[in-house]
Amino acid sequence: MEGVFGGSSWLWIVLVGFVVGVLARLIKPGKQDIGIILTILLGIAGALFAGWIGRVLNFYEEGEKVGFIASLIGAVVLLFIAEFINGKRKKR
Repeated sequence: MEGVFGGSSWLWIVLVGFVVGVLARLIKPGKQDIGIILTILLGIAGALFAGWIGRVLNFYEEGEKVGFIASLIGAVVLLFIAEFINGKRKKR
């Protein structure tokens, strides 16, 4: 996870992951029943997802740091994907 959010310190990654996760939850409409740990993981996963998509689309080079806005967009997209999957499970 070297370079996630522009730093290699776990404390920095957790802090920025929390901020990104909280902002993503505020942006996405509806209620998400997740706690603080999953919010932090959402922010970190959003950065990793945005970096992966960016590399696939040639926006980022291998090892290049993902920006804050891209991480936020990635986290919001992950929330929509989770809601879609969870919605299909509840309908069964």
